[in-house]
Amino acid sequence: MKRFALPAWRRRGGNGGRLVAVAAGLAMMIALDSGRASGQALAQADLWDEPDAQPYWGERERGWFWYREPPPQRKAKFPPAPRSTSPSAPARPAALLEFDALQKRVEELRNIAIIHPTEANIRNYLAVQAEVIDKASVFADVAQRVIWAHPEFDYTVTGRPVNAKALEVFDRAQTDAREGAAMTLARDHALFFFFRSDCPYCHQFGPYLKDFEAKFGLTVVPISVDGGPLLPAYPNPKIDNGIARALDVREVPALFLAAPASGRIVPIGYGVLSESELLERLQVVSQPNADQVVPSATRLVSNVPVR
Repeated sequence: MKRFALPAWRRRGGNGGRLVAVAAGLAMMIALDSGRASGQALAQADLWDEPDAQPYWGERERGWFWYREPPPQRKAKFPPAPRSTSPSAPARPAALLEFDALQKRVEELRNIAIIHPTEANIRNYLAVQAEVIDKASVFADVAQRVIWAHPEFDYTVTGRPVNAKALEVFDRAQTDAREGAAMTLARDHALFFFFRSDCPYCHQFGPYLKDFEAKFGLTVVPISVDGGPLLPAYPNPKIDNGIARALDVREVPALFLAAPASGRIVPIGYGVLSESELLERLQVVSQPNADQVVPSATRLVSNVPVR
């Protein structure tokens, strides 16, 4: 009787043959587990609605008849916004709706006339423009009547008038107030006049300041920034001791209002100033809380020279 030859691992006796058999079984189980795991990973990763999914011939682990559960429903990335519980906004007044419609109509007809400037298009635009002008004229007439009845809305009464006779009274009152402010400042203030000996504008401004000092009693302290005393109106000026740099004087002539008692110094202006301009500026900087309007303009300097 012919015997069939057994495999080499079956012919081995003892523990060696059993170990080989166990190893072969473990290898088979690992292969099966690996195939099952790869199939599950493919089933989970490959969603049916993805356009770049691999075709069936590229996924041999899945096979022809691999069963898959339908993909889970995707959740929205952002939850829907909650519905507003606040009451709805009130309806716009009919007048505003009418104004919006008129404004839109004017703009549309104008744009049409610009793109196609035919006689009909321009006539249509001019017609609606005339309608707007008529409405504006009526508004101006009614507003004027309201101002006549309520003087608190009339700036020609509460501010600067436009009538020639009233302007004379207004200007005279303003001049008196400004001259009074200059005389009040003369009690404890002085004007610092920074000049340079070769500056023609300084030579022109010097005599005006001399007359201003004599008229209103406000002391003028001339300070030469270049050390030259060649100024006929002020032949004995003070030499700059660093105060020009402290006040950041870059141009001449320069004028500053100084309060020696407190060391407060405020710029009045640069260049040649007329008497009316100087009076107006002095009144402005002497107003209560004037330093709070432009805080950086006010400087505090100790040992202010006056005489």
